[in-house]
Amino acid sequence: MTLPRSAVQQCPCGSGATYGRCCGPLHDGAPATTAGALMRARYCAFATGRLDYVFATWHPATRPVDLAPAPEVRWVGLEVLKTVDGRVDQDTGTVEFRARFLASGRSQVVHETSRFQRRAGRWVYVDADIA
Repeated sequence: MTLPRSAVQQCPCGSGATYGRCCGPLHDGAPATTAGALMRARYCAFATGRLDYVFATWHPATRPVDLAPAPEVRWVGLEVLKTVDGRVDQDTGTVEFRARFLASGRSQVVHETSRFQRRAGRWVYVDADIA
């Protein structure tokens, strides 16, 4: 289920910008300019139920056949720890982050280093190492 999000609400990715100036335009089709921007937009898509965006930005060689929503999961915070490469003028990059979520009321954390690649001019998520 996609949750409505006002363009003036703070973006769930934690950038400090509004959704309308941060991840919203990417969810509506604008390309991410960096691997870091794509990672934040993917987190935001999980947080707002935009699994269509998560699927569309996943490398076709590594993405699952289907993404099922997890209604018992609520994403509550993102901390970007380190970004290596993935700039506007590059074709690969990694982003290490911690994402906090509640699953059935229990607080949990995903700590991973995600790999991104530019494919046909657009950044996509390839895979990750989970810490």
